[in-house]
Amino acid sequence: MLKKQSRLNKNKDFAQVFQRGERLYGRYFTLRWLRNNLSYSRFGIIVSLKVDKKAVIRNKIKRRIRAIFKDNLDKLVINCDFLISTRKEIKDLSFQELKEEIQISFQKRRLIKTHNG
Repeated sequence: MLKKQSRLNKNKDFAQVFQRGERLYGRYFTLRWLRNNLSYSRFGIIVSLKVDKKAVIRNKIKRRIRAIFKDNLDKLVINCDFLISTRKEIKDLSFQELKEEIQISFQKRRLIKTHNG
């Protein structure tokens, strides 16, 4: 579970990342990030009703994404506010496939350190 300080909670924080953040569009989600002036990164997750009507499914997706973010916290290169907004197709992914997709997206923009250094 991510610490509370590592989560984006306020609407103004979400809006700021939406308006001014850089983006990377993927098949299953859109990743947005904006540098912050904090000594840590924060994460926000948007799973809309379009993904699934059932709250159980939406919450499962959020839990999986939070777990992936937590595993990658120590690998981050810069401190940013990250926002991931999901698409319908994400509910068909296994945890491992989702983890690989997110890690590939972070590596594409050099936001996390790779295994080679």
